[in-house]
Amino acid sequence: MPATAQQLKDKLKRLGEAVPEKSRVRLHRAISWLKRAEQEEGDHDARFIFLWIAFNAAYAREFGFEKPERDLLKGFLAALVKVDDERLIQKVVFEQFTGPVRLLIDNKYVFDPFWRALRDHDGSNEWGMRFEQDKRAALRSVMSNDTVKVLGVIFDRLYVLRNQLVHGGATWNGKVNRRQGWRQPAGVAVAGDDRVDAGSSRDGAWGDCLSGGGGGVSSMHLG
Repeated sequence: MPATAQQLKDKLKRLGEAVPEKSRVRLHRAISWLKRAEQEEGDHDARFIFLWIAFNAAYAREFGFEKPERDLLKGFLAALVKVDDERLIQKVVFEQFTGPVRLLIDNKYVFDPFWRALRDHDGSNEWGMRFEQDKRAALRSVMSNDTVKVLGVIFDRLYVLRNQLVHGGATWNGKVNRRQGWRQPAGVAVAGDDRVDAGSSRDGAWGDCLSGGGGGVSSMHLG
């Protein structure tokens, strides 16, 4: 059973100054949005958006425009897996592969090349071949216990769903491209929040968190 926002908040409080200030700010923000997501039991789209914000709060940091967000996300996922000594993230992903994860990977409506082909009136079915290759690669990654690669495929799909919702490219609560997709950040975000503290004292790999539009980290109030 994934930890709740309150359980994670209590854990963060217990750890206190054992967690560096930058990581405490990052985790405090993420947990606050996770708590908000938990309130959306009936609106899956709203829940997904709040879960994405929670996850974004965990990995976002000060960086230049030369570094795409997807690269930052993938680097963060790799760092999470690296410090996940108890393999909590692997357990979340692989226990659900035959259920919601498989449904997500099999859903062409959250596969970016499908939409590009549609926009470009490309009738070559190249996107379909890539889709099948992508699914086979995900299955091979599962068979070889390559958590980072499986997460990469999952979050490529979720990133498409995120863009559809945030940029108005989908109908609210639409069924076609939403099936099971909203569930995925939940397990990874919770497991991820639970792992950030594990790596925070090792080498500072999480970097500087976003300053919040003016004040530095030291000015943030964790109330």
